[in-house]
Amino acid sequence: MSAPGTSALRFGYGTNGLTDLRLDDALALLADLGYDGVGLTLDHMHLDPLAPGLVARTARVARRLGELGLGVTVETGARYVLDPRRKHGPSLLDPDPDGRAARTRLLTRAVRVAADLGAHAVHCFSGVTPGDLPPGDTTTAWKRLEESLTPVLDAAAGAGVPLAVEPEPGHLLATLADFHHLRSTLGDPDPRLLGLTLDIGHCQCLEPAPPADCVRDAAPWLRHVQIEDMRRGVHEHLPFGDGEIDFPPVLEALTATGYQGLTVVELPRHSHAGPELARSSLEFLRGSITPKGEPAP
Repeated sequence: MSAPGTSALRFGYGTNGLTDLRLDDALALLADLGYDGVGLTLDHMHLDPLAPGLVARTARVARRLGELGLGVTVETGARYVLDPRRKHGPSLLDPDPDGRAARTRLLTRAVRVAADLGAHAVHCFSGVTPGDLPPGDTTTAWKRLEESLTPVLDAAAGAGVPLAVEPEPGHLLATLADFHHLRSTLGDPDPRLLGLTLDIGHCQCLEPAPPADCVRDAAPWLRHVQIEDMRRGVHEHLPFGDGEIDFPPVLEALTATGYQGLTVVELPRHSHAGPELARSSLEFLRGSITPKGEPAP
């Protein structure tokens, strides 16, 4: 649904920034605004991955996405989906093997949901290095990540849906260099199986290279993109214009890579203003890719 002639990029909006809306209402809003797709976070507000009847509920969402002409990426960053007392816990690095297994099961279930929805990727992240490890002991943490992700990669291969790992500030896997370390640890899997979620704000936050250079460097592994504004050294997702990112070069770089997935606006702490921010965000992004000398849409 991109405006004709503006760009080959396909924009989406994350449902984690629309948690005050019912899922049907959120999807209809995004279609009405002209978005190409949605980053669908599996959570109790929208599509609960742990409640009964998941297959039937997923089929209903798939039909609705088809009716509205929306593409989809499945995102797994819900804060309390597994444990109501621990944000993002248990993780793939949890000290308790049963905890790690619970996260692995959630991700393999997300792969099945993604396949049923026709999603182009399943997003995930490593988690924070747990406090049970001695300071500086990253070897054990990386081993846990490898063992926890292997069944998920097997499921992804069977379903034909790539896993897109996101470097997350403060996590074990925090940077593009860490992503490549994971690839090496796993024996350099096919990038169509193990790919990358690149968050443009995270690039601004802590990567040594500018965000546009990060896009070019990540191009062979790029399977999902999240986008928002951010400041250097501060991990806070901001509406466009409130941070420091120069977006036209970033969008130009994404276009040049031939990336075909969704570029999803990620404002998880702004749900109270979600409908208005969804509108203004798409307007900003389209304006940022308008050819020089032409008026913004």
